[in-house]
Amino acid sequence: MTKTIAFFLLSFFLLSLLALASLSCDRNNPQTNQLTNPPGTVQANLEVETATSAERLYAFELNDIDGRPVKLGQYSGKALLLVNVASKCGYTKQYAGLQELYEKYKDDGLVVLGFPANNFLGQEPGTNEEIKAFCSLKFGVTFPMFAKISVKGEDIHPLYAFLTGTETNPAFAGPIKWNFNKFLVDREGNIVSRYGSSVEPMSEALVADIEKALQAG
Repeated sequence: MTKTIAFFLLSFFLLSLLALASLSCDRNNPQTNQLTNPPGTVQANLEVETATSAERLYAFELNDIDGRPVKLGQYSGKALLLVNVASKCGYTKQYAGLQELYEKYKDDGLVVLGFPANNFLGQEPGTNEEIKAFCSLKFGVTFPMFAKISVKGEDIHPLYAFLTGTETNPAFAGPIKWNFNKFLVDREGNIVSRYGSSVEPMSEALVADIEKALQAG
């Protein structure tokens, strides 16, 4: 009888040791302790997914042509015309039309935004300082100009990845094919139209769309 009790106590003791060892291993196993989503990640992902197109557009920050950071959110409530520009292109003369458009409608709430890019046959080879001087002296540009960026390819700027992405801008997605592509944004930050290089800034169709965008909201 005494041997039976001793055997039972010994067995219980050994089983308890095995259970404690197993629990200790689980606690020290990094895979066991790794969270599927770190704290706050789920909420952050939901915020990105539920953010409107306008909120994402206004969240972008770029340097202007003088190197100063500019948040696009400062243009909230304005109608915007975003244009990838170049100084040595057959369409460079459109700077004059863009400036005319800006002067005509800026008091009504239109802002033209120029984004120099050297993606097409090296037609924007200059520095930001050279580009600024060229635009000012040749065309009298006074609308906001930004530092040179890439609008396509592996080094595409996040703003243009957003503008041309099938998931972020499905209605007007597709790569920029040449200089002086144009995106029109209404006062609420919605991208409402896109125009190819051959569409002149003062064309009847573009002007009509701008006036409509200015009236909305």
